[in-house]
Amino acid sequence: MFKKVVSYGIILVLLVVITAIYNDQLASIPLLVLSAYLFFLGTRQMWRLKKRKL
Repeated sequence: MFKKVVSYGIILVLLVVITAIYNDQLASIPLLVLSAYLFFLGTRQMWRLKKRKL
């Protein structure tokens, strides 16, 4: 439960930062961080599902 709240909080903060600095043309930095974070979450979930099936 706590991990989900932290995960959603990180995603929300990054989205707020993206919208706040979008007009300064610096939105690519938090978008890159957000995509790396979501990639990490996806690979972690994939490994958990693989372990569960074995």
